[in-house]
Amino acid sequence: MASVVIAAHNEANVIGSCLEALSGQRFSGDLDIVVSANGCTDDTAAVAARHGVTVVDRPEAGKTGALNAGDPVATGFPRIYLDADIVLPAHAVATVVARFEVLPRPLAVVPRRRVNTAGRAWPVKAYFSINERHPAFRTGLFGRGMIALSEEGRARFDTFPELIADDLFLDSRFTAAEKAELTEVEVVVEAPFTTRDLLRRLVRVRRGNAQLRTAAAAGQVDLPVRSADRWAWLRDVVVREPRRAPAAIPYLVITVAAALLARRPARPGDGWGRDDTTRGPSAAEGTAP
Repeated sequence: MASVVIAAHNEANVIGSCLEALSGQRFSGDLDIVVSANGCTDDTAAVAARHGVTVVDRPEAGKTGALNAGDPVATGFPRIYLDADIVLPAHAVATVVARFEVLPRPLAVVPRRRVNTAGRAWPVKAYFSINERHPAFRTGLFGRGMIALSEEGRARFDTFPELIADDLFLDSRFTAAEKAELTEVEVVVEAPFTTRDLLRRLVRVRRGNAQLRTAAAAGQVDLPVRSADRWAWLRDVVVREPRRAPAAIPYLVITVAAALLARRPARPGDGWGRDDTTRGPSAAEGTAP
């Protein structure tokens, strides 16, 4: 049996598509699905319940708290942590489960990602034309909306720490040799529609990463955290593909602006770390081509 844990905060517009894709998986084994609804003011829990999955409904908002509430309810392995707005292709679960049986057996598996920038503002398109080719996304577990762990991999930690950067936390738990990317499984990650919303997302990501690195340096989290390679975008993307040079200016401006804004104190509610522009009513029909 494999298990899927979905932390969901006000995801009523998108979680139905996510769960329908899970119910349509070409997987011969049992699939245990747990939706951990948290701090919802919409019908997320009710929509999930209508799909016949296990629902944990807690009043407090917070992704790590939701993961820690849903994780003990899940019973199977591999353990797949899935964002509520990710629609998996029909072969995804079977392919993930099979990969854990191939030597050398990985402890963590992620899909290949494609960023959907159709209909987005041109600075958003320019930013992701460089970002999605960043070498960190070839070896990291973050930014994909899905991370699968084997039972041995999940045993590496007790609970998710109360930090924003849950993806970077998991990434830091495993060496490069213990991770695997499934190139045959592609997930579509929706880019924010506006530059302002992209900037907000990046500020939250930077704050979360800085919070985790600070906790690790202080010994509050016992793990080595991946260091930031600030010039990889230029060295490994733009220099190797000069045709992307025009995108370098908006990429740099947005990146520097996010870094400066991330130094400001966070406001209440900043901790969820997601983009709401891709979760409006139209998202129920899907925005990916």
